[in-house]
Amino acid sequence: MVRDLSGLPPYQRIAAQIIERIESGDLQPGDRVPSVSQIMDTEGVSRATAARVPGVLRAEGYATATPGVGTIVTKPKKLTAGADRLAKLRAGSPSLGDDEQVQILDAGLEPASQEVADALGLDPGAEVIRRRRRYLDRTGVVTVSATWISGALKDAAPELLEAEPLPNMTFGLIEERTGRRVARRRDTVAVRPVPDDVAGPLETEAGTPALVVVNHYWDQNGEPTEYAVDFLGAGRELSSEYDVD
Repeated sequence: MVRDLSGLPPYQRIAAQIIERIESGDLQPGDRVPSVSQIMDTEGVSRATAARVPGVLRAEGYATATPGVGTIVTKPKKLTAGADRLAKLRAGSPSLGDDEQVQILDAGLEPASQEVADALGLDPGAEVIRRRRRYLDRTGVVTVSATWISGALKDAAPELLEAEPLPNMTFGLIEERTGRRVARRRDTVAVRPVPDDVAGPLETEAGTPALVVVNHYWDQNGEPTEYAVDFLGAGRELSSEYDVD
């Protein structure tokens, strides 16, 4: 779908056109962004207007200033969190982006830690299912994600214990087998040291501070269904944009 840029201020319209060129591959990471003089010539705008364009590109993560070279094209390291994958799935879209892939690291039963027990409303040491996976795209590791689910679901959905991708993710499988549909979620963003068992898949050193997204999910009856912790890869950012009336 072609975005309607007619209502934007000139500098934002020009920046949006350059972003479209980057997204389409016409401009590649490492290429120079059109200079202020080039923008003035091609767009017929003032120097003041043209000079605002590189700042928009840098703020959006599509360019970086390189001393002695100028403004260079980069590509934002996008992040799709687990909760966003659920929304994409319900909208009928694939949960993975065009350039994303998922690797299932392991799946099995383990005793619930205090953190997991509190999140799922269980006693510490209760049997839980843990699934771990790693998401990657063209720029590297997106996240290393762990999901915990009550072990009581192992008979209704034995696939949860298999280290294989689930076509409709854990959300869809649980709803299909039990009728329990995710109706509420809470997302918490924190900084945590990378644990030993996450360091390898995340391609970083254990103990390194990392951005973490913690997701709690509840069903239509208010009962916890899943608890997930996503460690973000190096250079990943979280961004939300809203219309403000």
